[in-house]
This record gives sequence, C-alpha cells and structure tokens, in this order.
Amino acid sequence: MPIFEYVCKQCQHHFEAIVQGAALPECPTCASKELEKQLSVFAVGGKGVGLAAREPAGACGTCGDPRGPGSCSLN
Repeated sequence: MPIFEYVCKQCQHHFEAIVQGAALPECPTCASKELEKQLSVFAVGGKGVGLAAREPAGACGTCGDPRGPGSCSLN
C-alpha cells in the first residue's frame, strides 16, 4: 500500500494518506476530495533527505575546499 502526500485545494492542508487500489483519499480536515498529489521528500531526495535539508559540501559550500569561499576555481 503506497503512501502519498497531498495538499487539499479547499483548505490548503498538507497530509499523507495510504491509498488502497482505486480508492480516492479525502482531506482529514475538511473532507474534500479536491486534492493535489505532491512529490514526497523520499521520491525527490532518493535517500529520504530533501535537497534543502542537506549540509553544504564543506567550508566553501560548493566544492568543500577547507580553505573557504573563493579558494578554488569553482567560485
């Protein structure tokens, strides 16, 4: 049984729902069935970590050069 993430178009509530077969989920807040399926962090990040939650590569934030920003050719 897959778990999907949704945003309700009526009340903007974000929630997850286990969907069985062809069943249509409804918003647990307002019971609306007008939902927008979202990409989950797991699906986007691959390892369960969203891109925004990842730490920079190193002191520089780009290549990880410990000398700091501007010390490599990537900056």
